[in-house]
Amino acid sequence: MIDIDKGVLLIAEPFMKDKNFQRTVVLICEHDEAGSFGMVLNKKRKEFVGNYIEFLEDCTFNIYDGGPVQRDHVHFLHRRPDIIPDGLHLSDEIYWGGDFGIVCTLINEGALLEKDIRFYIGYSGWGENQLEEEMMEKSWLTISASNDIVFEKNTSLIWKNSIEKLGDDFRPLINYPLDPSFN
Repeated sequence: MIDIDKGVLLIAEPFMKDKNFQRTVVLICEHDEAGSFGMVLNKKRKEFVGNYIEFLEDCTFNIYDGGPVQRDHVHFLHRRPDIIPDGLHLSDEIYWGGDFGIVCTLINEGALLEKDIRFYIGYSGWGENQLEEEMMEKSWLTISASNDIVFEKNTSLIWKNSIEKLGDDFRPLINYPLDPSFN
């Protein structure tokens, strides 16, 4: 396991009770003494980006639930710093944010593909020491973020693939039931 920092993936333990985070993987974008900020990677919504962003009405890119906080804000992750300036580098060619006007122009011109950008409604947030307490309770496992996880097309595989990256000792967790009483 690795320390919490930007570019770290939090993998929910299979027994997590909080419905906001059951079987989720969260990418940490900021972490400091005041708290933590990240995006749930594997909760795709049924709507599209065009349903939420005025300048992208015709955009049919998928949009994801980033978390339960500020669900009226849209954030984005991308892997195109060559054409999207001002993004914050997180890990393994993964960037958070950047010049949104340029993003809109690139999408509308067809120069930015869905495989290179992900949009999120809301975010996941923790106050001072809250995430550290959850880590001590063993609610989360951690690995470094990678493009293959963050931009996985089949979001139903993100949690499983993240567990597999932890190694053979963790593979049994993949089949752990959500509610052990049904076992």
